[in-house]
Amino acid sequence: MTIAEVSKKYGVSADTLRYYERIGLLPPVPRNKSGIRDYDEESCRWIEMMLCMRKAGVQIEALIEYVTLFREGDATAEARKNILVEQRERLLERMADMQSSLDRLNQKIEHYDQVVIPKEKKFYGKK
Repeated sequence: MTIAEVSKKYGVSADTLRYYERIGLLPPVPRNKSGIRDYDEESCRWIEMMLCMRKAGVQIEALIEYVTLFREGDATAEARKNILVEQRERLLERMADMQSSLDRLNQKIEHYDQVVIPKEKKFYGKK
C-alpha cells in the first residue's frame, strides 16, 4: 500500500508515518523499485500497534526502546515484556485517575439535577 492509502486507512497523516519511521517507531518500510514506500502487512501491524500504544498514552521513548529491543532479537523478550508491563501499570493509574474525575463530574451533575436546577426553577417561577 502507498503512504496515502495507509494514511487514509489508519486516520494518520503521511507526515506522522514518515516521522514514526524516521525516529524508529516503525521498522524500515519496504520500498518499491522507484524507492516509494510500499507498506506490507508487517508494516501495517507495526503501525496498528504504535497507534494503539500512543492512544494508550505510551511515551514515544518507551516505544523506541521497545522497537530497538525487538530488532535485537529473541534474547530481549523479557526486557520487551517489562516495558509493556510498566506501560500497562501507568495506563491503569491514568484510568483510575480518569474514573475518579468521571465520578466527581457525575456527582456534580447530580447535584445540579437534585439541588441547583430545582432551586432556580422555584426562584424564577419556572416549572
